[in-house]
Amino acid sequence: MSAEYTLDLDVLNPATEEVVATVPAATAADVDTAVVHATKAQVRWAALAPGDRARLLRRFAVTVDEHLEELARLEVREAGHTIGNARWEAGNVRDLLDYAAGGVERLTGRQIPVPGGLDVTILEPLGVVGVIAPWNFPMPIAAWGTAPALAAGNAVILKPAETTPLTALRLAELALEAGLPEGLFQVLPGHGPVAGNALVEHPGVAKIVFTGSTAVGKQVLAKGSALLKRVTLELGGKSPNIVFADADLEAAAAAAPMAFLDNSGQDCCARTRILVQRSAYDRFLDLLAPGIESVRVGDPADEQTQMGPLISKVQLERVRSYVTDDLHGIRGKAPEGPGFWFPPTLLTGVDPHARVAVEEVFGPVAVVLPFEDEAEAVALANATDYGLAGSIWTRDVGRALRVSQAVRAGNLSVNSHSSVRYWTPFGGFKQSGLGRELGPDALTAFTETKNVFISTEGPAQ
Repeated sequence: MSAEYTLDLDVLNPATEEVVATVPAATAADVDTAVVHATKAQVRWAALAPGDRARLLRRFAVTVDEHLEELARLEVREAGHTIGNARWEAGNVRDLLDYAAGGVERLTGRQIPVPGGLDVTILEPLGVVGVIAPWNFPMPIAAWGTAPALAAGNAVILKPAETTPLTALRLAELALEAGLPEGLFQVLPGHGPVAGNALVEHPGVAKIVFTGSTAVGKQVLAKGSALLKRVTLELGGKSPNIVFADADLEAAAAAAPMAFLDNSGQDCCARTRILVQRSAYDRFLDLLAPGIESVRVGDPADEQTQMGPLISKVQLERVRSYVTDDLHGIRGKAPEGPGFWFPPTLLTGVDPHARVAVEEVFGPVAVVLPFEDEAEAVALANATDYGLAGSIWTRDVGRALRVSQAVRAGNLSVNSHSSVRYWTPFGGFKQSGLGRELGPDALTAFTETKNVFISTEGPAQ
C-alpha cells in the first residue's frame, strides 16, 4: 500500500466526530486473494439448482430483517442518517434480496425461429462482480448491485466507501449466517485508489458497478476499458423540481423541502433546482419558507429529527464553498459544536449559470429560479451536464407528458418526488451515468447471452 494511505480506516460518527470503529484497509494483495476465493465460490454457486439459490437469498433477506434495527443503528452511527431513514434503508436491502430471489427461476432465454434447426439463447453469469458503493446510502446502493448479481449466479466483492464500511461488513456476516457459501459475498473496506482501483483493474473481475462522483466514474470507465470490462455507473445529479402555476402549489411547496433536504441533501436525486413559473413565484416562496425554516436538524438517533449532519469535515467545507456571502435566501437552523452540521438553505436571486445553480453541491442547499413558460422551463431543466432525476408539478396531463418527454433525465415524477423503487429501472442520462439498475431486467445486466444452434437436418450424406 502506498505510504500516503493509512493501514486502518477510522470510522467517525458525523454527529459527534467521535471514532466509533477502526477497520483494516484492504490492499491490492487482499483483492487478489478475494478474487481467487470468489472465483471458486462462484462456480459452486452457479451450479446450484435455481430454486436452491433463490431459497438461500430469501433466507438472507429474512436474516437481514431479523437484524434490521441493529443495521439501522449502525447506519446512524457511521453515516449520520436519521433513524427513520436508516430503518428504511435496512428494509430496502431485505426487500431487494427478496425481489432478486424471485428472478432466479425466471432468468430465461429465448427460442428463436431459424431454418434447419432449433436456436436458443442461454443467460449465463459473468463470474466475479465488483461493487463499489458510496457513503451517502451505504446499505441500499450496495444491495442494488449485490442482490441481482448473486441472483444471476455471480460472486460479489463489495468495496464500501472509506467512511461507511460497518453496515457492509455486517451484511457479509449475515450472509454467512444465512447459509451463503464462504467466499461468495466478500466485503473489502479500503481506500478507493488502492482497493477500488485494484478491483477495477483486476482481470478476474468481469464487471464493476460503481456509484459515486462523475469524475471518479470516468476514471473507472477508462481503466475498465483496457480489459473491455463491463461497467455500470450511477453518478451525479442536479435535478430540477419544476412547478407550473396551475399546480397544487400548497402540495408542491409542502413536498419541496425534503426533496432536497432528505439525507442532508447527500442524494444524487435531490431536487436542488426549484424552477417556478414566474406568475406563481412569490406565492410559492411564501408557502415554501415555513417548511424550510421549521425542519428539525439534530441528533440522528432522535425519532423526531428530520435532517442529520453531513458525512465529514471535507464534505462540510465543500458545501460551505458554494454558499458565499453574496448569496441570499431562506435558511433553517442547525446545531453548533461538534459534528458536521449545515443548515437547510434555499438561495434566491441566483444567476442560472452560477456554480451553485449548475454543479452538484451534495448538501442541504437548493436554488429557486423563475421561468416564464413551458419552453423556458424545459430549457432550464436541461441546462446542466446531469440528467438523473426530476419532478414536474402541474394539473395539466398533456403538459406533464410533454415535459416528461422533453426533460433529459432517467427518472421523472409527476406531482411527487419519487425516484427509486427496487422494482423499476434506475439510471441517468448524460453525465449521470451509464446503464440501468433495479427493476425487472436487473439480473440480465449480470449475465452473458450465449446463442446455441442445434441442427435438425443431420450430418450431410
